[in-house]
This record gives sequence, C-alpha cells and structure tokens, in this order.
Amino acid sequence: MTAPRPHTPSRPPRRPVRRALRSRRLLATAAACLTVAALTTGAAAAAVGPAAVGPAAGAAVGPAAVGPAAVGPTGAVPAGSRTAVPAGGPPATTAPARPGPPSSPGCGTAPAWAPGTTAVRTLDSGGLQRTVRVHLPDGYRADRPTPVVLVFHGRGNDGATTENVSGLSGLPAVVAYPDGVPGGEDKRAWQGAPYSAPGVDDVVFTGSLLDELESTLCVDPGRVFATGKSNGGGFTEILACRMSDRIAAIAPVAGAYYRAGEPPCRPGRPVPALFVHGTDDATIPYTGDADRGLPAIPAKVAEWVARDGCHARPQTRRIEPDVTIATWRGCRDGARVSHVAVDVGGHTWPGATAYSGGGVTTQTVRATALVGDFFGLGGRR
Repeated sequence: MTAPRPHTPSRPPRRPVRRALRSRRLLATAAACLTVAALTTGAAAAAVGPAAVGPAAGAAVGPAAVGPAAVGPTGAVPAGSRTAVPAGGPPATTAPARPGPPSSPGCGTAPAWAPGTTAVRTLDSGGLQRTVRVHLPDGYRADRPTPVVLVFHGRGNDGATTENVSGLSGLPAVVAYPDGVPGGEDKRAWQGAPYSAPGVDDVVFTGSLLDELESTLCVDPGRVFATGKSNGGGFTEILACRMSDRIAAIAPVAGAYYRAGEPPCRPGRPVPALFVHGTDDATIPYTGDADRGLPAIPAKVAEWVARDGCHARPQTRRIEPDVTIATWRGCRDGARVSHVAVDVGGHTWPGATAYSGGGVTTQTVRATALVGDFFGLGGRR
C-alpha cells in the first residue's frame, strides 16, 4: 500500500450566507428524521432550527470547546453509570461507582512489549491468520485494568496507516488496530459491506481478539469501546447491534452503514453512540445513497435515538465556523446519542494533519478528542 500523500486542508468557502442556508436545510432534514423517531417512541419531537445552533456567548472555538465533559456518554457495559455535568456540549459518562474495575485473566502478567509502544500481533480466526497492531499506553501496569479501544480502518486501508493518521494511540487505553481481510478489488474491508470478503466473520474475529487481549493483558472488560472510519466506522454499528454484552459504546467517523447479510439490529442494552460526519462527504453522502443501500446520516442518528429510548429533543450547540453538536439525553440506562455534523466536511478524519480522505478536513475539532471524550477517557490527544 502506498504511503498517504500529504494533504493540506482545503480552504473554507467564502460564502457564509450560502453555507448557513445549507446548514439550515441539513438541520431541517435532521428534524424531520427525528420527528419520525419521536412518533415511534411516543415522544413529542422538536425541530432543530437555526436558533438552536447559534454559538454560546463567550464560547471557545476549537477542540477546547469540546472538552472531557462535552461529548456523549459512555461508561462500562454494566448498568449504573453516572453522567457528568455537561460543560458546553454533550456529556461524558464515567464508569460506574465501584471499588475498582473488573480485571481480566491477563492481569499480573508482564506484557511482551514496553508501555508507550505498539506491537504487531497475529491471531487465528476462521481459518485465517489475522494481524492486529496493539498499542500500550504510557504508564500501563500489569496490576491495573486498562480500558480498550478497538479501531477499524476504512476500505483499502490498514491498521498502521489508521494509527498514524488518527493519533488514537495517545489515549490512555490499550488501543488495537486490526487489519481487515481483502475483499472486492483486493482491498481490505469489514463485514456488512457489499465488497467485503465472502465468508469472513469479522464479528467472531472481534470476539476472539477481545479474548486474546483479556488473556494476555490487564484490561477492563467492562470498558471496551469501538471506533473507526468509513467501512470500519459502519462495522462498529454492527458490533453494537450484535456484541452489546462486550462493546460499551461506539463512535464511528464518516461511517458507511452497510448491513449486507446482517440480521435486524437488536442490541441487548442501550448502546451509547457518537456519529461524526461531514455534510459534503462525497464518498458516503450525508444525505444517503439509496442505490447503494446507504441511509442518510440524520436518519441513522434518529434510529439510534429511538433504539436507545432517548428524549426526542436534542440539546444543540454550534462551534463556529463549521461544527454543530447535538446530544440526546434521557436515554435508557444512562446511555447518550450524539451527532457532530461538519459543514462542508469531506470524507475525512476531523483534525487530521495528514491525508485522511477526499474533501475538506476541518481543524475546528479533532475526531480523536471527540472520540476519547465520548468514551470517558482523558489523556494526550
């Protein structure tokens, strides 16, 4: 695979009036979708109008405005999580109050590589030898259970490039970057997409990967999170649907929500979910693509609002010049659903300084910080 080519974020459009009108149209679409969700849950829907997205007086602009208490829910898989007081955006949820996190069988065993570094590991699954990069955080200890973040690359990409572009290894967690199996056009992909490798069960592989991490490292089985981009981001939703007993929360970025061959989504518990997407994504359109079976992003968000039993009316915040954050509260079991919409954003990883996909890459917020905050993780990002 060729190295990612340098990329300088495109210059924002100079027509703020046109951009504002476009944003209002997109928000109107979201409101319509949320109305449908409200009808299915018996809640009264409220439109997300232009007045709801104006910047708060004196609000900070940039990543600092979306701080640790800003984006969404998480917490461990067990019920009883506590929600932090919001500070300018969607709230984070800390782990449940308890004497200490549960430990995995690997606790007490010294790792085979040093904290602060990444090692390439292999794993047999479904008759295939799979590879995964595993990063241990600085300060990792074999006697202290550590959260896990699974990161799934986009189609045609790999774990190494995704680690370099995303910067997710700066999170205070064991971060695993598995490689997909080559499918259509010999490009690596994940289950659920029409171009994924036939007969490969990536859900089973993910379970095997978690078993391996838990048996060889000291991790917290109740704080396992999943994120990814494009095809990998869409795959995290499949994990939420089918592995809600092991996946605490998901945070797809520019997700491609294919569900080829997948059963209806019926998670065993409300799963917190953060959706980050650019409104000018030409690869996975924000407004959907019926010919490819791709839903509109506002409709996908509304689906999870209804599934998690959240209040229909979101709290909405604008971070100028190009980011709108909406958060739905009141969900069952303390879950949260959040959506970060990037005006004229492309098929990119927000905040990336290297090439991450076609179109505009906003620097107003960093996807890595949004994801880390949503999962209740602090640390360098």
